[in-house]
Amino acid sequence: MPELPDLQVFSANLEKKLKGLTITKVEIPIAKKLNVTKAEVKKALEGSAVKSIYREGKELHIDFSNGNTLGLHLMLHGGLDLFQDNNLNKHTIIALFFDNGSGLALTDWQNAATPTLNPEAKNAPDALSKEITVAYLKDALDTRSIIKNVLIDQKVIRGIGNAYADEILWAAKISPFSISNKIPETAIKQLAKSIKTVLNNAEKQIKKEKPDIISGEVRDFLLIHNAKKKESPTGGAILQKTAGGRKTYYTEEQELYT
Repeated sequence: MPELPDLQVFSANLEKKLKGLTITKVEIPIAKKLNVTKAEVKKALEGSAVKSIYREGKELHIDFSNGNTLGLHLMLHGGLDLFQDNNLNKHTIIALFFDNGSGLALTDWQNAATPTLNPEAKNAPDALSKEITVAYLKDALDTRSIIKNVLIDQKVIRGIGNAYADEILWAAKISPFSISNKIPETAIKQLAKSIKTVLNNAEKQIKKEKPDIISGEVRDFLLIHNAKKKESPTGGAILQKTAGGRKTYYTEEQELYT
């Protein structure tokens, strides 16, 4: 599943391609995930121009000149494809056709990717926002949950997924299995710093490796959540454990707080 750094790059690249273009037609082969009817989506988007494209948590948002917004959540297997003239993509969820002959398709063979017209604003702060402070994290971590579960809870912090939670926790030297309310303030300070550093550096690395990417994942540069690596950069053996159906990568260099 694409995570925050991937979506940051996708949104910037899509905006370069699509900003200012007007939608001439919307096709919605799979409508089960829509929050409104097909007709409402077509009425809201057709004839309007793309104003901006940006990331919101784990979603891409497309703002239009008439004030409407289309949210796209790729879920686990969703993808995006820019096409010319005809959409030949299988498993298309929604396709947007523009006045220059190009188009954008959201696809998913599981039919789980979700288009949402005018998605509601979320209360939880974004992982890259100024709201992610030591004080906010102290309050958020005042729970008996393990720290990794808190980091990937989109009702607590929006944007962090499984892979980057492992990277952030290794950078902060906190075991992913630590009990959240047992983590001392000094470690929370490092966690706050690691969240921003890891995510921003990952975005830069993705841009460097695949500057035009709009879909998929780039993971080969990850230091810990990487099945091809056996040791961390500081020599710790990379261990793996499945918890809650998710693969967790970590080392014994990380402090376990219980």
